[in-house]
Amino acid sequence: MNPLLEHAITVFMAFFAIMNPIANTTVFLGLVGDRDKSEQRKVAIKALLLTFVIIALFSLLGKSIFHLFGITLPALRIAGGILVFLIGYHMLHGSNSKLHTADDTADTDVAVSPLAVPLLAGPGTIATAMNYSAAGGKMEIIVTILAFMVLCMITFICFIFSSKILSIIGRSGLGIITRLMGLILAVIGVQMFVVGLKAAISTT
Repeated sequence: MNPLLEHAITVFMAFFAIMNPIANTTVFLGLVGDRDKSEQRKVAIKALLLTFVIIALFSLLGKSIFHLFGITLPALRIAGGILVFLIGYHMLHGSNSKLHTADDTADTDVAVSPLAVPLLAGPGTIATAMNYSAAGGKMEIIVTILAFMVLCMITFICFIFSSKILSIIGRSGLGIITRLMGLILAVIGVQMFVVGLKAAISTT
């Protein structure tokens, strides 16, 4: 398989599992379900645009951040792997990780918080973006950003048709999807940790 294509598939699956558009659709509906369709669309667009900008910036500036703070790629992979595994572990039990939840306050723009941060662009998503973009060259960074853009479009569709989607899959279906995404995330987290640990040991 073409290395870039393999990278794109791997990155997309990691992002899809950690953002879990179907599960976050329930949160979206709970936050703006009482608003009209045009207002829901505005909230969805604002949240996803902000999310995309955050992840794109971390993808582009990943290596610069490493140099600025003296962070090594193996260290990021180890820390990111632990974060991703913890999120996946909580999802395996049918619940969202505390890393990707936020208190709902009336004074907060729901498009910014909790939708964009930390639900969509949380620590695990940021660590995943930095890990996959910093591990390669310019093309890997571009592919990582494009893969996340596609996921943002899919998430937007899920948000807009949230009522219909949730009526089709039901609560039991949502639970199954959440656990499957959790399993995928847990495996990705372990893989990131193992690769990072091997690299750290080989450089000592």
